[in-house]
Amino acid sequence: MKKKTVSKKSKKIRKVLVANRGEIALRVFHTCHELGIGSVAVYSEADSRSPHRFGADESVCIGPAASSESYLNMARVIEAAKETGADAIHPGYGFLSENAEFSAMCEEAGIIFIGPRAESIRSMGDKVEARKIMQAAGVPVTPGSDGPVESEEELIATAKQVGFPLLVKASAGGGGKGIRRVDSEDELVEAWQRAASEAGSAFGDATVYIEKLVVNARHVEAQVVGDGVGGAIFFGERDCSLQRNHQKVVEESPSPAVDEEVRDRIRQASLAGVKAIKYRGAGTMEYLYDEASRDFYFLEMNTRLQVEHPVTEMVTGVDLVAEQIRVAEGNTLEGREEPIPRGHAVEFRVYAEDPYRGFIPSTGEVRGLRLPHAPFTRFDASLREGYEITPFYDPMLGKAMAWGATREEAIDRLDALLSRTRIGGIHTSIPLGIEICRWQAFRDGSSHTGSLEEWLAERQYLPKEMPELSKVFAGIVARDALRGGYGRRQKATPAEPGEWGEAARLENTGRRPR
Repeated sequence: MKKKTVSKKSKKIRKVLVANRGEIALRVFHTCHELGIGSVAVYSEADSRSPHRFGADESVCIGPAASSESYLNMARVIEAAKETGADAIHPGYGFLSENAEFSAMCEEAGIIFIGPRAESIRSMGDKVEARKIMQAAGVPVTPGSDGPVESEEELIATAKQVGFPLLVKASAGGGGKGIRRVDSEDELVEAWQRAASEAGSAFGDATVYIEKLVVNARHVEAQVVGDGVGGAIFFGERDCSLQRNHQKVVEESPSPAVDEEVRDRIRQASLAGVKAIKYRGAGTMEYLYDEASRDFYFLEMNTRLQVEHPVTEMVTGVDLVAEQIRVAEGNTLEGREEPIPRGHAVEFRVYAEDPYRGFIPSTGEVRGLRLPHAPFTRFDASLREGYEITPFYDPMLGKAMAWGATREEAIDRLDALLSRTRIGGIHTSIPLGIEICRWQAFRDGSSHTGSLEEWLAERQYLPKEMPELSKVFAGIVARDALRGGYGRRQKATPAEPGEWGEAARLENTGRRPR
């Protein structure tokens, strides 16, 4: 990649406050340290012992446990930046990362927001407006309503024109809220009312629209970086088709379903969309991809760094946080070449929840922590022995990632990484990650956005009906509790179904079964 082009208007960032917590805060601190930039952590009273608090050069308590009084308190975050002399704020993802008002407040306070300008966040945050902008830029969008659906008459008429199945979707927000699938006209009005009600409660905006449901589609997204003056670079695509409740579970790069011809079309569409809004910073253009027709449709643009950005970093060798900082300083992308991806990378999101009991969140003290270190793997997390997992924030603990020269090698390495990881004292989703790595539909690359939920529905995770691999896992945990990791696959001895309850308690306490 060619040397960066420095703008005459560039301003060197000296100190960055990260308006976030956990593993993403530590991730940003790491790049700041590498670039010789000072760093500031903010933390709530509930996070006073959190590892991210001690990962920066300085730290400031910004309020009580409730995120509305701490991490979402925009005035307090900016005040903390001023107190510590931070001249830039990185929002991470979640919390204030896609808040246009916060971006504007930073600018008004003379603080660099390491992300897009407020107008870009607003235009892409409104999905109806985003569809219009992308259509005008020549980006293919899913067939649907031209704008918000505001009456039953308009709803029915538009639905008949679009055809079933379809989605009624909230214009604001994300995270799977305010979305309803509709398979027939009989379900339409109730789904519309429910989606609007949920959107109003979750986002304070009850606006909804209609979009054609692309059945058995893949979720493919393009990683882009823009410099805010029309320059942009495509950093390849990721496949995020394994989802539960519209939330990503596994991500990989490149997509096993995309060839060079489709990739080039995704590249051209993504760059056109980014340039249309003069986007600044790292962003993600998300698409639904129909393998049968080889067509893709714009879904939304995430105007922030994504949780899954490390898989792109692993195949391109580019630090995306460093790219964010450079364009925030005013450096342009003129003359920069698109990186050439090498190999394959896959990521599994690790949550503090029990996948065998309805994915209920798990809280408690982390015990017996062992995060393996191995070539070609990466585990981004904010964990330490004795750390208390509380119910106040998102249950994601971190991300396990692996790179390989081939997709098969990357998946095998991820399987080995997860199998050797130990996070005791709480339930985690790691056993599910191990099973996914050995699931044929995933390994052969044939899964789509509905595959994981269909698979989970088929595999009732109950003690008397335990999947075979879960039996093996239960036996491994019981045998190897004090020997490190979740066991050695080659020597695993299946447990009887009735042992699963004790094995689950073992995972939660870190003790041997009696």
